[in-house]
Amino acid sequence: MTTLSVTVIAKNESENIGKCLDSIKWADEIIVLDSGSSDNTVEISKQYTDKVFITDWQGFGIQKNRAVDMATGDWVLSIDADELVSVELKQEIEKVIRKADNQKIGNEQSISNQLAYKIPRSSNYCGRFMKHSGWYPDYVTRLFKRGYARFSDDLVHESLIVQDDESIGRLTHPLIHNSFKDLDKVLEKVNAYSSASSKMLHQRGKKASITDAVLHGLWSFFYTYILRAGFLDGKEGFMLAISSAEVTYYKYVKLMLLINKK
Repeated sequence: MTTLSVTVIAKNESENIGKCLDSIKWADEIIVLDSGSSDNTVEISKQYTDKVFITDWQGFGIQKNRAVDMATGDWVLSIDADELVSVELKQEIEKVIRKADNQKIGNEQSISNQLAYKIPRSSNYCGRFMKHSGWYPDYVTRLFKRGYARFSDDLVHESLIVQDDESIGRLTHPLIHNSFKDLDKVLEKVNAYSSASSKMLHQRGKKASITDAVLHGLWSFFYTYILRAGFLDGKEGFMLAISSAEVTYYKYVKLMLLINKK
């Protein structure tokens, strides 16, 4: 039988981790990699799996690769602690991985050319699941055959690198993403994401000025609210466009300040 490992990275996710793990308890293996939680994330996780590990934090990409390296299943599904796998998505995942590894031609086992799958993601922003603003279907490549893909080492906005891009399929049922439940969470992530993004740009030798920060911020608002039809998501669409602009603005301001420290 084809086996599936689900990997989850977490820190101070006691509010979400139980619901996340409950949605994947059907998997053959669950791996939780904690990066030093001060709440009871670890204790809750141990109710679902005995494979709970604690390590330092070096960014999303590195952390997800650490978890993937611990997996032993034929396939790996990588999700975040604030994401849920619906019953429909579970059934679809089981179907595609069984089919991929059990196709037969005559009496011979054939190797499927599908090494990974993109999954649509439905995200909650301050109580509303967004349908526009570039947030849906928001495909993320998270399901893959173990050994054929790894995450980039980016501090934030990591991506899965698959050996053969043409071997990536698409699923239809979405991951449920509950990352931005209220404005406090939004502001917390604006600060965290802009800091991590500015550090990545700095490491790559990028430059920035206050003019760059303002222009990039304005473009981000226009792109999200107008070009990606954020206005169709009501007041939350406007709020999202503002927070996206804030992330971009602060990213370049922080980059400018990092450069000026030299």
